[in-house]
Amino acid sequence: MKENISQVIVLKKRSGLRNFVRITNKKVVRIREEIHQYYDNNGYLSWSGRKKKYVILGTNTPPNGLVKCPECRIGKILVIRSRQTRKRFMGCSNYHNGCRASSPLIQKGMMYATRIPCKSCCWPMIVFRYSMKQKWTRQCCNIRCSSRIIKS
Repeated sequence: MKENISQVIVLKKRSGLRNFVRITNKKVVRIREEIHQYYDNNGYLSWSGRKKKYVILGTNTPPNGLVKCPECRIGKILVIRSRQTRKRFMGCSNYHNGCRASSPLIQKGMMYATRIPCKSCCWPMIVFRYSMKQKWTRQCCNIRCSSRIIKS
C-alpha cells in the first residue's frame, strides 16, 4: 500500500511539469563529446545572459596571438592574410564567435608585429619601413587609435 501511494505522488509531481525532458545517459554522453572538442587548457563554460545559453569561453587560443583582444577580451589579435586578395590585416581569433575587431595593415614594405600593446588602445604595435633607405618606424596597428592622429 505504501509503495502505491509513493508512486501516485511521484506521478502527480511529474504530471505537473509541462516541459519535462527525460535525461538519458545517451544524451549526456553526446553533449559531453560535443563540448569536449572545444576545450583546451584555458577552456571553461559561462552562462551568457544575452544569448540565454551556456557559451564556451577562453578556448583554442592561438599560440601566435600577439595581445589579448581589447574588444571581446577573449580572443587574441593576430596578423591574417586574406586568401583571395593576399592583403594582410590584424584581426581577432574570436571572429567566429562574434568579435569583429579588425584593422588594415600596410601592404607594401617590410613590417613586423610586436607583442607590445599600445598605451592608448591596447592593440599591438608594429614596426615598419617602406624602403631600405628609411629608418624603422613604430606605430599602433589600430587605424582608429588616437596616437596615430597627426598633430598639426
